[in-house]
Formats: sequence, structure tokens, C-alpha cells
Amino acid sequence: MLDNVTKDMANEFLLSLNLIDEKLSDKEKIRKLYTLSNNIEKNYKKTVILKKDGNKRIIYEPNYTLKKVQRNILDNVLSGFKVSKYAMAYVKGKSVKDNANMHVNKKLILKLDIKDFFNNISFMDVYNKVFLEEYFPKQARTVLTYLCTYNEFLPQGAPTSSYISNLIMQDFDEKIGLFCEKNNISYTRYSDDMTFSGDFNVKMVIFKVKDELKKMGMQLNYDKIHVIYSNMSQQVTGITVNEKPQVLKVKRRKIRQEVYYIKKYGLYSHLKRINVKDEFSYLRSLLGKINFVLMVNSEDLEFFKYREFILKIFNNL
Repeated sequence: MLDNVTKDMANEFLLSLNLIDEKLSDKEKIRKLYTLSNNIEKNYKKTVILKKDGNKRIIYEPNYTLKKVQRNILDNVLSGFKVSKYAMAYVKGKSVKDNANMHVNKKLILKLDIKDFFNNISFMDVYNKVFLEEYFPKQARTVLTYLCTYNEFLPQGAPTSSYISNLIMQDFDEKIGLFCEKNNISYTRYSDDMTFSGDFNVKMVIFKVKDELKKMGMQLNYDKIHVIYSNMSQQVTGITVNEKPQVLKVKRRKIRQEVYYIKKYGLYSHLKRINVKDEFSYLRSLLGKINFVLMVNSEDLEFFKYREFILKIFNNL
């Protein structure tokens, strides 16, 4: 009898989260949630992506139904929990620019990477550190954890995974952040990429990070330790930060070149030269690149003029 009461309470709680948008009865909604959680692997498509370093990354793409439920978990449940101020990725109101701004004009920058980040966040990590006992009935915790994990780990590709990773890393971020503040070091974490800047002992920071990661069952990727001094090109999340935030020269040059060819040959002749047929998609993509440059540096008059030029063409199509 008690088990039935507990189950009913958990089901009522799950219904209150509005995870199913469809016009179904409460009984059908609960059945759908349990069916998804009990057959989670069948609801994913795996895609292998070859990274620049030659290694492979597996992206787990949930199907339409599961993705919709996961987005509702993100919006209706997870987004209500605050993450550390040091977490910069997947946080509303923060961007790669905010991450880069923390490390502008510093003597040295240390970049560290967490090895197999998402794969090392386990089912029990999510169960114990995200869907906490004081907020969620036991059975609801289990269902929600199954809906957000794949084969006992956090799948890279699910809408919920990024925010969950920030919640999992919250204690780590606070410990490392406090350590850095005491040593006058700027620290941010963008997913699995950690950035430290200032004037400090590199070995001391690496030792501290290694120790804290070990407590979480994680480890550093020693192939991705980078120390960058001020006389070198200092880049943080794709933005140069030596003196002021600026998009990488090679990307700016490529945009400048595209605009030049459009001016010289005309849009359609240029597209024919580069074998592109969809002018709308091309211009939208180019505008996106220009807007990114202006987002990083809003005072860039050169790229402001480029945007006006491309917008004029776009609006006349």
C-alpha cells in the first residue's frame, strides 16, 4: 500500500513538471515518460565526428519525442538551479565574449582541458548531484535521471547535458574559483575548457586542478595543456585577448576577402566562382560571421560598414 502511495506521489510530481506537451490523459503521459526512460538507448542516434586532432567524438542525438521531453526538463526544472559564476558555457546571458573578457591583457594564460568530460559524468552523479533528494521524490529522481543519461553516462548531444554538466561541476568551480581569487588569478570554465590568467605559478595551478578533478573521478587531458605568454597570440574560446577582445585575424581576413569579391565581381558571379547556389543561405551565413565580429568588438567600424553593405544586398534580393 505504501509503495503505491509513494508511486502515486512521484507520478503526480512528474505531471506537475509539464514534460509532455501533447494532449494526452495523465495516465498516458506517465506511461509515455516511463516508456521513454525504460528504453532510452532506442531513442538515440549515434554520430561519429572526426576532430581536428584525429580523435573521434560521438554525438548522441535524441529523437524528436525524447528531445522535446529533455527540453522541457531543461526549461521547467534545470534552469531553476543556479550554476557557478565561473561557468560560462550554456548559461543564459553569457557568451564566448564574456568568457574571453575575463582574460584580456594578462601576463600569461593557462588553458586546461578535462579528459572525456561528458563520458565521465555518470548516472549516479546526475542522480545524487542534480535531482536532489530534498526536492524530488525517489521514483521521480530515477525517471528524470534515466531521461537525461545514456548507458550510465551523460550523452553529448542531449539538450539537458550541458546544463547538467555545469550543475555537476559547481562545487569544483567554487573550490577552484576561491583558490584562484586568493592567488589573484582569473578563472573561467567553458564546458571542459578551463582558462586561468594573470601572473602565477603554472605548476601550482595544475596540481590544484588535478587534485580536485581526481576527487570527482575525472582527470586532465595532458595533451591539451597550453601556456601562452603576452608576447604570443593569446586566444580564449576563439577570441584574441592580448590587448582587447578581437576575432582571430584569419577569420577576419576571410570575411574581408568575401566582401571584397562580392564588391569586385557582384554577388552572383562570386557565388558561381565558389560553386554556391543558395544566395540567401550564403548571405545569412556571412552576416552571422560579421555580426560575431561586431559582438566581440562593437566599435569595429570596418565590419560595421561590411554589415551595412551585405544587408543592403540581402534586402534587395
